[in-house]
Amino acid sequence: MKGAPAERAKTTSWLVPLAIAVLTFAAFLPALRAGFVSWDDEKNFLANPHYRGLGVAQLSWMWTTFRMGHYVPLTWMTLGLDYVLWGMSPAGYHLTSLLLHSANAVLVYFLARRLLALGSAGASHDRAIVHSAAFAALLFAVHPLRVESVVWVTERRDVVSLLFSLLCVIVYLHSAGAGQRHRRWYWASLALFVLALLSKATSMTIPAVLLILEVYPLGRLGTDDGWWHASARRVYLALVPFALLSGASGILSIVALHPAEQLRIGGKLAVSAYSLSFYVWKSLLPRHLSPLYEMPQEVHPLAPVFLASYLVAIGLTGAAWACRHRWPAVPVAWFTYVAISLPMLGVVQNGPQIAADRYTYHASPALTILAGAALLPYFSRAGNAVRALAVAGMVCLSALTWNQTGVWRSSDTLWRRVLAVDSTSSYAHSALATLLYEQERVDEALDQSRQAVALAPGLAEAHNNLGVGLSRQNKLGEAIAQYQRAIELKPAYDEALNNLGIALVRQGNLSSAVDHYRRALAINPENADAHVNWGNVLVRVNEPDRAILHYQAALDIRPDHADAHHNWGVALARQGRLPDAITQFRMALAIRPDHAEAREYLQRATQIESQRH
Repeated sequence: MKGAPAERAKTTSWLVPLAIAVLTFAAFLPALRAGFVSWDDEKNFLANPHYRGLGVAQLSWMWTTFRMGHYVPLTWMTLGLDYVLWGMSPAGYHLTSLLLHSANAVLVYFLARRLLALGSAGASHDRAIVHSAAFAALLFAVHPLRVESVVWVTERRDVVSLLFSLLCVIVYLHSAGAGQRHRRWYWASLALFVLALLSKATSMTIPAVLLILEVYPLGRLGTDDGWWHASARRVYLALVPFALLSGASGILSIVALHPAEQLRIGGKLAVSAYSLSFYVWKSLLPRHLSPLYEMPQEVHPLAPVFLASYLVAIGLTGAAWACRHRWPAVPVAWFTYVAISLPMLGVVQNGPQIAADRYTYHASPALTILAGAALLPYFSRAGNAVRALAVAGMVCLSALTWNQTGVWRSSDTLWRRVLAVDSTSSYAHSALATLLYEQERVDEALDQSRQAVALAPGLAEAHNNLGVGLSRQNKLGEAIAQYQRAIELKPAYDEALNNLGIALVRQGNLSSAVDHYRRALAINPENADAHVNWGNVLVRVNEPDRAILHYQAALDIRPDHADAHHNWGVALARQGRLPDAITQFRMALAIRPDHAEAREYLQRATQIESQRH
């Protein structure tokens, strides 16, 4: 009989983590039916040939690029592996992200067990600690705030960097009690920190987390001996390499981002307080979640919403500090949460959002582990009612996550969800207009574009999209004015330059159009559409050989570019190479079966070729 508890503990050691991973995976199953979305995914994957594979050229690019303001070579390597395994099938990318998130859930479980054991002086395999840790892990994993980081392929960097961050902290805690093997575990922790930084710079907050954990539960700082005794100095010395790496990563991130015009200090404080209170509120009541919470056109630091946010932030901090003697885990969890969130609280503004669900991904384990600790006394007793409530809570959160995952199924569902939560989002109106133009629903798209311009007259993308709609209605003069306004607002706007070139071609101004295509490609050499349009001009001036070079360049960037294949076929037909032209028309139709021009040209070329024989 003595062996029964040990046997039960052995079974639990693998059964509980497995159950956590399976339940996490199940909550996100709709992600496997999701596609890439028109929010950075097209720039990072659909129009980016450089990450596709793990060859020397791809690895060299991954380790030197600052694409879209991020240095994340390890994350790019996981995406390169995805391309090797799945090609451009989004289901495979989502599967990888979901597996990584499930692994993170298991790591939160092991971290929670370790911290709960240290805080309660119990054994990590105690039944109550196991249950509390499992609750903490699932509360982190199946909360709907996690959806954005897990299901948005562009945010792969979140799940990869948290994986290494959790491993770093777990190994560091192990090094604290490793005796003679301390140094080995310490260096392993430092190496994992480097990997975390190479996955996403958000991990730069780990030194602050380790410092807080040294105070409690490790208790090697802030003891009765003070803050500068011999063992404390050894702790500070051990954290110096972490701090130096963190500082270097922070500097690199700011340089890479090239942050746009920033808010003044009052605005930054307002946004930071709002974001912090917003994340706490959404963690407690995850309703009306959206892929984009747009920054107001003007931030007034003394507006009522910001005044309330200051009170919430100060109140929570004061309450946590008041608990430091009786419940030291409370201030530790709160200050850890704030420290991890700090880089995402608007200190450096990047993007149109005032807050984002994904910004809770790294910090949330601090609060969920605290929640697990709060339930520990109840799990220590019989606690069946508490366990039942905990299970019911996880079921409800999983259902919310299942529904929120569906928001990311397509670009259409994504932007319509943004507008359902905030009908004044200029970015969402403009992005939805782009989708409607692609569906030839020009009148609806124009309405969305006009709303976007009215809501945000300084948004270059809105003017560009309005120009697209006006051009579709053959109002070329008005369209050109909108494109020029977009370029005035955003001089390095390659898409607007390309669209202006198209309008100029329709006016017969071919040389000026080519100048704009050239400028667009100088800004963004991966603008496949600019290559295609430049090629089209060359076909019109009877230079098909040069045109074909541009079509080939476009297909190197985007192998699924149907228009590049179709226009390549037209160039070949101009040269009398009908069999090769037929091949290109068929390739265009294989990509887009509804490509009417390709079908018409294919029929004509096939008839002519059959008459020849």
